[in-house]
Amino acid sequence: MKIKDTVGIDMSKLTFDACIHSNQENREFKNTKKDYKKLVDWAYKSSDLSKESILFVFEHTGLYSHCLSVYLTSKNIPFLLVSGLEIKKSMGMVRGKSDKADAKLIAKYGYRMRDEITPTKLSSEEEQSIKRLLNLRQRLVKQRSGYKASLKEQKRVLIKKHNKTLLSTQKKMITYLTKQIKEVENEMMTILKDNERILNNFKLITSINGIGPQTALFIIAYTANFTKFKTYRKFASYCGIAPFQNQSGTSIRGKTKVSHLANKKIKTLLDLCAKTSIQHNTEMKIYYEKRVAHGKNKMSTINIIRNKLLSRIFAVVNRNEPYVDTMKHAA
Repeated sequence: MKIKDTVGIDMSKLTFDACIHSNQENREFKNTKKDYKKLVDWAYKSSDLSKESILFVFEHTGLYSHCLSVYLTSKNIPFLLVSGLEIKKSMGMVRGKSDKADAKLIAKYGYRMRDEITPTKLSSEEEQSIKRLLNLRQRLVKQRSGYKASLKEQKRVLIKKHNKTLLSTQKKMITYLTKQIKEVENEMMTILKDNERILNNFKLITSINGIGPQTALFIIAYTANFTKFKTYRKFASYCGIAPFQNQSGTSIRGKTKVSHLANKKIKTLLDLCAKTSIQHNTEMKIYYEKRVAHGKNKMSTINIIRNKLLSRIFAVVNRNEPYVDTMKHAA
């Protein structure tokens, strides 16, 4: 589509402000399905340009922006979900803040970037469900870890017969959370079994030595089952494991390093996978030991292995063939 006008939307929990870039008209709406229709009707009526050339642009704010995304998708209306940080960086120096001003700036951002924009396509319902369940599992595991750590210290310090309720309650919470984590994992596996395309990619990814089920699910969820990222290098950048140069002129000659802007959870998972591969994958173990023996930095070597694993993940999915350990066969 040829974008000629943009509607910037500043989302919040109960309401949102919208601004049309071409004429700077501004209006507030409720964050409800009824007002989503009012928003679209108002935008098409107020803009002097055809509705086919109008793009709705708003910040990705999780649940607050999800319903609007679903509504626009159901009506085949083009829209762009964009990172709040990206919008903030594009604004330059701004004094003061208000929802109306933010909506205006978002519309301006969309109009400036109109020639480079690809409208957002939502992930399938199954992929979104997996992502939500993964986040829920992460919270449950964190809570369980907190109870385990607390219980361990209290058992070490406190007298058991004087603190029976304190200790038994935490034991029950750990048991209950473990049960809930298992239920969440079972639900994710049910979703996988009901979707042949996702299940196939899951099997392909886990065929790689060192890649576990949780890492496979996270990668499927955050790549929208390998539709959002065309190459592993782009996803590596998203994960924060792609090295970037740090040089400028003749005075700055910094080391090549990864960016702190990353999906930290996937980065952590890939780090664990890399370390597992070093222990259990002969090829990776030999590679790691050889580089370290030549004086190479251990962390940079682990990062290379993270990239190797990610490259293999994209390769098996693109070829639609499970990974073959050639060194194992050679042995």
